[in-house]
Amino acid sequence: MTGTGGVSGVTCTAVSGDDPSEDRPGDAFAQVSGVADAVLYEGYLLYPYRRSSAKNRVRWQFGVLLPRDWVEADGPLAPGLSGSADSWYQQTECLLRVRRPGALVRVRVRYLQMQHKQVRAAGTAGADQPVESLRTDDGTTHLTFDEAVPHEIAFERPLDELLRDGCAVEAGAPPAEETEPLPGGAGRVVRRREEVRALTTVAAERLSEDMVRLRVRTEHTGHAPDPRAPRGEALRRALLAAHTLLGGDGVEFVSQTDPPAELREWARACRNEFTFPVLGGGPEETEPAGRVVLSSPIILPDRPQVAPESPGDLHDAAEIDEILTLRTMLLTDEEKAEARATDARAARILDRVDSMPPEVFARLHGAIRSLTPAQVSSPEPAASPSAFPEAFPTAERPAWWQEGADDGLSPTTDTVPVDGVPVGGGSRVRLRPRGRGADAQDMFLEGRTARVAAVFHDVDGSAHLAVTVDDDPAAELHGWYGRFHYFRPDEVEPLAPADAGPADPDPTPRPRSPRPTSPAERPEEGRLDGRP
Repeated sequence: MTGTGGVSGVTCTAVSGDDPSEDRPGDAFAQVSGVADAVLYEGYLLYPYRRSSAKNRVRWQFGVLLPRDWVEADGPLAPGLSGSADSWYQQTECLLRVRRPGALVRVRVRYLQMQHKQVRAAGTAGADQPVESLRTDDGTTHLTFDEAVPHEIAFERPLDELLRDGCAVEAGAPPAEETEPLPGGAGRVVRRREEVRALTTVAAERLSEDMVRLRVRTEHTGHAPDPRAPRGEALRRALLAAHTLLGGDGVEFVSQTDPPAELREWARACRNEFTFPVLGGGPEETEPAGRVVLSSPIILPDRPQVAPESPGDLHDAAEIDEILTLRTMLLTDEEKAEARATDARAARILDRVDSMPPEVFARLHGAIRSLTPAQVSSPEPAASPSAFPEAFPTAERPAWWQEGADDGLSPTTDTVPVDGVPVGGGSRVRLRPRGRGADAQDMFLEGRTARVAAVFHDVDGSAHLAVTVDDDPAAELHGWYGRFHYFRPDEVEPLAPADAGPADPDPTPRPRSPRPTSPAERPEEGRLDGRP
């Protein structure tokens, strides 16, 4: 995973305490700042960093909190661990151990607010008009585009207060408009932000003398002017890439991924929805555990780290830095010019790549961290078993990360019932992606017919159908090397043989392991660690 520069405007004040390491809250949050910033800007702008690129017309896919009436226009929202579906809230629950009286809890809620950059060309009589692009006399091209501004809401409360009354803090962002004149009187650039309304509530529940369950919930509290508006319009009032940092004095956070045996039942009862908390910090032998938590819409392991070889963020943590840097180097001069005009962050990426010393580039080729054999652990899960039954071990089936969890699963022959019809490999379906919560790019496939290649099971107990689209000229090639579109069973309609068109001369599906497309997706023998 690659990191970005920190968010400006944040100050930290030292707090006295028994442990000197606890006197520097900024140091604790700094442990995860690189990873947190990578989460904040994940997918902000993707290679080739040009406005004209199709992938940069459908942006912001993680931690998106929208008005509830817009999200639920097509029905109630089904919660999950991953924040890759549009939601109107996030909820984090985790355990903390009280180390001394007078303990303090610190919370930081971070997100991006969309900002529309409109280029306006000067006209007659002082009037101007909106344009898509404008080239000024100094040779610079200015493009109309959507940017984003980072926001961070930081506060702290005594743990005793949270146990007694809880607290609620406004977490929204005000509207704003900024104007930048262009050289030579050619026009101006107007940047406009809509108001974002949000509320963060924090509460604590005592489980024993020294154990507490902490709940942090951030909700979008605004209303959509039009609940049926396109997603691009709704995003103007959304929290983008929302996530939470937790720290404190006199407290120690417990891993939700690998809790101690005596705390596993309490960890199981924690409800994490559209975000998942992991411990921050460096290697266990050098960093104390439990000082800070990152609750991210992208599922991460405990102690996530930015690779020291990574020279800077590329906004696509699922890609390998070396490959993406090479591809960026190979952009034509015209493509680089458009990328620079698209966004200031794209310009900084190009500057860094174009000026990268050979020794820095050589380090991107990889590094061996250790030759010590890995020690396999069997952590217990962190969510409620009643909410996600497949994610928890039972007498019949172990947890998804344990050996034998995939026994009995067969993606090519398994079926799931859809409207009373068993659907599996070889079935023909019509695609009906949900209007809310679906992958934005899947919306382009509405009404198309497809063939199911396999059935995969998610860590939260849900099933997904891997399909190839019938009228895709590359459908056979996609099926051969395992590049599929993924839909939930409630997003397809089974087709009768008469509706399915001519039979495939070779109906035997040939699925391969799906290629991960985000940090939240890790294929494992018929299971996906994240939502497709």
